[in-house]
Amino acid sequence: MKERIYQGMIELTNGRGSSAFLKKIATSPYSKKLIRSYSKVYEINIDEVSKNIESFTNLHDFFTRSLKLDARPVAQGATVFASPVDAKIEAFGDIIDSMTLTVKNKPYSLVDLLGSEQRAANYRDGKYIVFYLSPADYHRMHSPIDAEVVRQYVLGQKSYPVNRLGLTYGKKPISHNYRMISELAYSPHRQAAFIKVGATFVNSIQLTNTTDVWTKGEEVGYFTFGSTVVMLFEENAIEFHENVVQGYPIRMGEAFANML
Repeated sequence: MKERIYQGMIELTNGRGSSAFLKKIATSPYSKKLIRSYSKVYEINIDEVSKNIESFTNLHDFFTRSLKLDARPVAQGATVFASPVDAKIEAFGDIIDSMTLTVKNKPYSLVDLLGSEQRAANYRDGKYIVFYLSPADYHRMHSPIDAEVVRQYVLGQKSYPVNRLGLTYGKKPISHNYRMISELAYSPHRQAAFIKVGATFVNSIQLTNTTDVWTKGEEVGYFTFGSTVVMLFEENAIEFHENVVQGYPIRMGEAFANML
């Protein structure tokens, strides 16, 4: 019953009109007045932001802020994966029943997530990790490893909330939301999927690196609203570090896995 009520309410408010309204508010010059209050409510460390808080033109400009170059040290080592975002670790573990991952007790099919049984088969019995970005987080994405982008494509149309309520009561938003999938070859015989999931009515995922080469730690894009990144790994490809704990925060650049 709770799921039906929640899903019904979201469907009633999720459309082009609501998306346009949110965008209009966030990009309005008047929203600049909200920036300082926003940063206090969400306890954002403005000392690490790349420019003075008064220099932002509107709330959206602040939301997609860059950080100072030394604000996020990137874990070194060619075999070390660094967190691509500031986030909470929503879920992680083994891909079970060959091609299923679980988030908030909901099973997600890799075929639904990737849109192809053939592509999903690459991650059969592998591992996954889900990074949730809240409105408080830094919203730029960075490469987790040195890699070549072998394929990049978009699936889905609308975007639904990926917060706690959305993941608990929503219609499997991770595999149904608008999402951009980058398949990364990080060694001659290994690849990973880097899945950027849109959220809360807003589908905007902006790429800042449109080449086919990613360098660990470099910025590759940003979200214009709170969202989620999912990474998939092949069988026997990586092991997670001890700092990977469900519900715990992680910062961009922190090591979270090693290649095997």
